[in-house]
Amino acid sequence: MTDWPAASECTAWLPALLCRHRAVVLYLLPSIALAPVLHLLGRVHPAFFVFRLAGTICHEFAHFTVGLLTGAKPQSFTVMPRRAGNNWQLGAVCFTNIGWYNAAPAALAPILILAVPLAVAWWRTMDGLHFVWLDAALAFLLAPQFLSFWPSWTDWKIALRSWPIPVFGAAAWWVAASLHP
Repeated sequence: MTDWPAASECTAWLPALLCRHRAVVLYLLPSIALAPVLHLLGRVHPAFFVFRLAGTICHEFAHFTVGLLTGAKPQSFTVMPRRAGNNWQLGAVCFTNIGWYNAAPAALAPILILAVPLAVAWWRTMDGLHFVWLDAALAFLLAPQFLSFWPSWTDWKIALRSWPIPVFGAAAWWVAASLHP
């Protein structure tokens, strides 16, 4: 078990939320550091895409699942890398019913991937912070999640179809705030 500095010492240089969950944050640091290395290796040679496969599967599965739950009607799902101009497209999900009400949830669903490394880190640090060989393997599986959680440019463009949601949300908030000062 690691001896931690007092809470007052920690909050002197970190926000209180990070101090309370510092074991989780420290557990995730190797995966976070490994993520850009895997990204660079993937740019050097296509063979390194295998290291990004876990993240690609989670990214596309998030689109597929949220699209299914919100009625976007996923039509196809692939995680086979293919060349798209000068870049690689690692996966794709096609929908047949994207509307204003489900575009943002389906397109921005990969943000939910952050729950995977957080849940694993919480599970592995419940009994304190200690590393074993399993954690090295988990670092390689979690690192791609930090590369794949951010929606692509295309995802953001699709999410813009949901522009009425923030407009209606802001109007509802304004009405509620006006009624209950």
